[in-house]
Amino acid sequence: MKYFFDTYALVEIINQNQSYIKFADEIIITTSLNVSELYYYLLTNYNRQTADYWIKNLNLQFFDITLGVSVESARFRYKYKKMKLSYADCIGYILSLRNNLKFLTGDRQFKNMKNVEFVN
Repeated sequence: MKYFFDTYALVEIINQNQSYIKFADEIIITTSLNVSELYYYLLTNYNRQTADYWIKNLNLQFFDITLGVSVESARFRYKYKKMKLSYADCIGYILSLRNNLKFLTGDRQFKNMKNVEFVN
């Protein structure tokens, strides 16, 4: 099984959460938007050297965010607006559906959605 890694999952891998260890050697399929969120998290919680290290050493593979994905993600976000989902999460979720990948997250808002690998 291949996964789309949301920012939550990336943070947990870097923080060595034992529940995410089994995903650490996977190719990390994500978007540049998720990596931007991750980099900001690392700058905020660590420092630039740590952020640069992780960005260079993660096995990243990116999906492009097309017009179709952008529109479908906005519709998805609108449908679930009471959940206050981020654009990055909605884009990642739609990309996972379109590419037959499990959406890997620990974000409780996605816990009971189809096609989600929810990990605490």
